[in-house]
Amino acid sequence: MNAANAVIVIVRSVVSKASKAKLRLKPNRPTRSYKKDKKFMVLASEGGKKKLIHFGQKGYKHNYSKPARKSYRARHKCDEKKSKLSASYWSCRTWEKGRPKRTRK
Repeated sequence: MNAANAVIVIVRSVVSKASKAKLRLKPNRPTRSYKKDKKFMVLASEGGKKKLIHFGQKGYKHNYSKPARKSYRARHKCDEKKSKLSASYWSCRTWEKGRPKRTRK
């Protein structure tokens, strides 16, 4: 197998995971991501458009205190996020009320 075929195989496996996720997910409901560096994914739906979005840093585990949430929301301008088709909207939404809910894998 040469390098070009290896790349095609890898791309096909990623595409198949994404298409499977799109089929099983309910719109606008965050769940655990299959990507190794992202914590959540959501099938965002707005105005007839659908988009699979991965968001959240996998390594971040602590400090969901009220001051930390307030700083995060101010730093990322969460009050200005409007489109559900962006990762920043969903990240800000999970930081609204305390620690994000645990979801099943």
